[in-house]
Amino acid sequence: MEDTNSPESSEQALSDAVAEAIAEVEVDPVASLTEDLQRLQADFQNYRKRVDKERLESSEMITGLVVSQFLGALDDIDRAQEHGELSGGFKAVADQLTNTTSKLGLAKFSDINVAFDPHIHEALMHETSDTVTETLVTKVLRPGYKFKERVIRPAQVIVTDPEESN
Repeated sequence: MEDTNSPESSEQALSDAVAEAIAEVEVDPVASLTEDLQRLQADFQNYRKRVDKERLESSEMITGLVVSQFLGALDDIDRAQEHGELSGGFKAVADQLTNTTSKLGLAKFSDINVAFDPHIHEALMHETSDTVTETLVTKVLRPGYKFKERVIRPAQVIVTDPEESN
C-alpha cells in the first residue's frame, strides 16, 4: 500500500493538477487571434461612427455660424417687404437668399398669440390683460431664427400677462 502522505505522491498530485490547469488554460491560437481581430474591428467601427458623428456636428455648427451672418440682411428684406419696397430685380435676389437659407435649414419664427417660451422668446415689454389666462406673445418686434432645431436668435417680443386678482 502506498503512503499518500509521502513527498513523492504529493509532488505527483501537484504536478498532475498543474498539468490539468495548463491544459484547461491553453487556448487555440487561431481562436484567440480571431477574438482579437473581432474586438479590433468592433473598436474601429465605433471609432468610425464617432468620427462621422463629430464631422457632421462640426459641419452643421459651421453652416449655422455662416447662415447666422445673413440674419441682418433677412431682417432688412422683411422690412422692405413690409413697406412695399421689395420689387424688380431686388425682389428676385431677396427671394433667392430666403430660399437658399431655408434649404440650408434656417427657419424663421414670429408667431403671435402663442405661449411665451423663454427658450425661444426674449420679452422686451410686458403688458397685462384680463382676457388672457397665461402669458402670451402679443407682438413680435424682431423675428427669431432656428437652425436645425437650435435657436440661433430668439424672437424679441411683447408679452401680455394675465391680471393678478387681489
